[in-house]
Amino acid sequence: MTDYIEILIDLGYIVASILFIIGIKMLGKPERAQRGNLVSALGMLIAVVSALFECCLSFSLVIAGMVVGATIGVIAARTVKMTSMPQMVAILNGFGGLASLLVGWENYHSAPDSNLFITIAIFLAILIGGVAFSGSVIAYGKLSGRLSGKPIFFNGQQFVNATIIVAILLCGAIFAYNPAGSFSYVIFIVIIVLALVLGVLGVIPIGGADMPVVIALLNSYSGLAASAAGFIILNNVLIVAGALVGASGLILTGIMCKAMNRSLANVLFGGLQAAVSKEGTGEVQGEPHPISPEDAYYILEAAGSVVFVPGYGMAVAQAQHAVRELGDILEDNGAEVRYAIHPVAGRMPGHMNVLLAEANVLYDQLAEMDHVNPIMESIDVCVVIGANDVVNPAARETASSPIYGMPVINADKAKTVIVLKRSMAAGFAGVDNPLFVKENARMLFGDAKASLQQLVAEFKEA
Repeated sequence: MTDYIEILIDLGYIVASILFIIGIKMLGKPERAQRGNLVSALGMLIAVVSALFECCLSFSLVIAGMVVGATIGVIAARTVKMTSMPQMVAILNGFGGLASLLVGWENYHSAPDSNLFITIAIFLAILIGGVAFSGSVIAYGKLSGRLSGKPIFFNGQQFVNATIIVAILLCGAIFAYNPAGSFSYVIFIVIIVLALVLGVLGVIPIGGADMPVVIALLNSYSGLAASAAGFIILNNVLIVAGALVGASGLILTGIMCKAMNRSLANVLFGGLQAAVSKEGTGEVQGEPHPISPEDAYYILEAAGSVVFVPGYGMAVAQAQHAVRELGDILEDNGAEVRYAIHPVAGRMPGHMNVLLAEANVLYDQLAEMDHVNPIMESIDVCVVIGANDVVNPAARETASSPIYGMPVINADKAKTVIVLKRSMAAGFAGVDNPLFVKENARMLFGDAKASLQQLVAEFKEA
């Protein structure tokens, strides 16, 4: 390889790294997020092309792999529903971890006499990659409904997890000391198996309501594993990209933990639900106050301020376009309209933001929880659309509740609350919601999309 080509490859890696940083920075603002994705994608394209010039693989084989992968990606992007996006993100995190594990595994065979630095990088790649892969598979199962969303506990669970961690570290030390020893491959396989088991045991005790935190953490794991893989193959851009994903994932995990009133330590040791009270939630006292779409119309027609609080039920009903249409009508009617977004509403970080952006809701109408709660008492009507746990006042009022201490949107403090739900069933956390029986709350039962369309029809007929 000539010096000229090497300079171009290094320049490509530098440009790609810069584009990654710019792209992630742009993702911090909703109005620039789409362009940030495109900038990051351009950086990845440059990185891949540069890597192709650096490696000695058959270009025809690489291109064939890219075509197959791109085809699968396009089909998935066009066919996966928004309600299935969280589990898709989970499984993609898992594939990233698996890829890093396989890079470490392949390098073990191709370079058995690696120095200590590379050996440690191999150990980290298979450890973090294995945990990310198996943990993501479990997360996918919980989010897709193939596995129970309830936390799974067994006696001595924390002791078993601690024992596995100690065993992994011990095997890692032996492997690093003598990677070419007669039993090194056996120890190598044991590390992989223990990493996969640890990923499973780390996610099963986490309840469905805490999945947004888990998704962010597993995303960070996949990035850290990729960075370790970059050190194995001495690829600068993979190191940088993995470090960026790992760091941004940890930051997002911290934000999610704050939103759930959990500690990062509880997440790392797989004990989100174990860390909260299990004394029982108590029964909700009172009867709901059901209303018809016509009754809801009269309440909204007289409102001067309206706050919509979307939740996973909106995603299930694909009601985001109907929400935006009703919001536009209310604005034309003279009402001030906002959309209050809880950080963990839905099944992954930013789930509600993506849905509302798809429906062309203006970014300046989106309000964070901390901004809308101080003014909630002055709001005429709060419309809760398929949200449950994120508006549950038990998080403030009931010390025995499993979600006690979790910051929630104070929908119950609005002058009137209209809750769109199919039934009185509990949310993903399995906790009853006293909001539904409060004196200022009205239940509009039925499919959220159909109910909103009926409200829109009432306004248009008026």
